[in-house]
Amino acid sequence: MVGSSLARKALDLGHEVFGKSSSELDFTNRTSTFNEIATFNPEILVIAAAKVGGIAANSKFPVDFLTTNLQIQTNLIDAAYASDVQKVIFLGSSCIYPKFAPQPITETSLLTSPLEPTNEPYAIAKISGVKLIDAYRKQYGKNWISLMPTNLYGPNDNFNSETSHVLPGLLHRLHLAKIEIREEIEIWGDGTPFREFLHVDDLSEAIFHLLEIKNSNSLFNIGSSEEISVLDLAKLIAKIVGFEGKIAFDLEKPNGMPRKLLDSSLIEETGWTAKISLEAGIKSVYAWYLDNQEKVLE
Repeated sequence: MVGSSLARKALDLGHEVFGKSSSELDFTNRTSTFNEIATFNPEILVIAAAKVGGIAANSKFPVDFLTTNLQIQTNLIDAAYASDVQKVIFLGSSCIYPKFAPQPITETSLLTSPLEPTNEPYAIAKISGVKLIDAYRKQYGKNWISLMPTNLYGPNDNFNSETSHVLPGLLHRLHLAKIEIREEIEIWGDGTPFREFLHVDDLSEAIFHLLEIKNSNSLFNIGSSEEISVLDLAKLIAKIVGFEGKIAFDLEKPNGMPRKLLDSSLIEETGWTAKISLEAGIKSVYAWYLDNQEKVLE
């Protein structure tokens, strides 16, 4: 999802783009990763590759989420240094911040208190990536940075009900519920947690914005500065897809973090702000979803 959005934006700006998905290249293979970066010798490397998923996937595969992400990011960052890549942007996740961090969450909240248990292995891997970027800045003087996006959504998202994040997962399930004329759909938890969402194309705008300016910061939050409860999100998606049934709750399932709103003032001070509203973004993604049913259901 992120890689394809970045490629579209880069091509629009006249850049030459090189990139491979995990199906084309195994980034956990150190030799293959080093050879790939050396072959293309890019001026800029944006690390969007990662093993990602929602609460269910994180809870079921904690080893995979920790070790796979550590391997991917370490191989790519080390390969960038070996090939003297001038600019590296490492993409993390807002889940790196403590479960009960003061809201909205600033970059200085990192490592100040315990993480949310349901995605702790993934968060630890991403924190390690942030610290590796910092280490290269300190030891080798590299002007590399880390970006922590809030919850992303957009075309080419993962809509699988078992492994997806909340927004694409709800969109897929509510669409199926409408098609099947179901009277009720059940969502995890009690619907009270608040979440912030950012369209992936807004993230791409932020990345290219930061590439064009000088800055002294190594870590930036990237968010929309707007939040919505999981229940209201489900209601909004239901309205957009046309599901008229009841939304119920599975109270035996975890809520995750009670609230997760990023303070994006650091990047906003440089002149960037998110432009795509949540409702408009979901409508555009649903239109893409309907046009790409075969890809979605692979």
